Amino acid sequence: MAEPLARAEEAFETSGSTPVSVVLTVLNEAGTISGLLEELLAQDLAADEIIVVDGGSHDGTVEAVRRVSEQHRQIRLIRAPGANISQGRNRGIAEARCEVIAVTDAGVRINPGWLRLITEPLRSGRADVVAGSFEPDPRSPFETAMGATVLPELRDIDPRTFLPSSRSVAFRKAAWQEVGGYPEWLDYCEDIVFDLNLRAGSSLRVAYEPSARVRFRPRSNMLAFFRQYFRYARGDGKADLWRRRHAARYLAYAYFAANVICLLLPDVRRHRMAVFELSAVTLAGTALYLRKPLRRLLRLGRGATPGQWLCMLALLPAIRVTGDVAKMAGYPAGWLWRLRNRPPDWHRP
Repeated sequence: MAEPLARAEEAFETSGSTPVSVVLTVLNEAGTISGLLEELLAQDLAADEIIVVDGGSHDGTVEAVRRVSEQHRQIRLIRAPGANISQGRNRGIAEARCEVIAVTDAGVRINPGWLRLITEPLRSGRADVVAGSFEPDPRSPFETAMGATVLPELRDIDPRTFLPSSRSVAFRKAAWQEVGGYPEWLDYCEDIVFDLNLRAGSSLRVAYEPSARVRFRPRSNMLAFFRQYFRYARGDGKADLWRRRHAARYLAYAYFAANVICLLLPDVRRHRMAVFELSAVTLAGTALYLRKPLRRLLRLGRGATPGQWLCMLALLPAIRVTGDVAKMAGYPAGWLWRLRNRPPDWHRP
């Protein structure tokens, strides 16, 4: 293991207790930040400090944090106007006083045992990184369908390859230092790059703790969802992530478009063959594509009325297609940015 981690191991062996810092970034979260801070303060394992890095809010977020921090001195506010998520996280982690760091995001809901569960493998010396999990917290049939479509269930996750969202992750500060922190040149998918670097070598031990769950609300309308997935895919392009996955998406839709064009040709025989082929492929592809979302919806949609069920079932393919279109638009935008700006190679040596 690298020298910083060796020193961290020694500290864990000689210390009777393990202090923990929680770091989160915020931007215009006046409606949710007070509730999140109260949930962090109510954890059954108390954080030694809670660091909130504000990226330049103008909606009362800063004032809300200050009101809570006046009564709870372990809350520290760092103002960093213009900082992106990576810059904000790195700033907060760099200024954290504790060796064990737990990271989450504004807008989530946290169970009372989250901090204890996600840091236990670190506090016991069994891991250098702990991947937590997350689940949807829908408030409407649309959000329920959205959560079922885009968010994996625990059974969908392979602990050996899982890349945790920084909504629910913890690590030793030395591990963060070893991989160079979050990539500050990247505005979206920054946690994926960070995760890949953590997993790249054999020196860092990664544990998966599925019970360390946070809940967050899915996007509440299709436009907000399109923007979200456009930005995610643009981040993929900027970081040169998932080339094959994006190429497969383009090929699948190109194949579908080619068959639709065949329907417009005057040759009746060719027209009939195209209709049959397109119908068969579309039905098979749709069934495969919606299998997991439908399975998740059966759990998330419990208690829904028949009308709500019809609405949610109709939304599943619409959300899938909207997400695909957003990704196909965002990925080349990211690559164009990459060609113009030539970002540093983020791969860990």
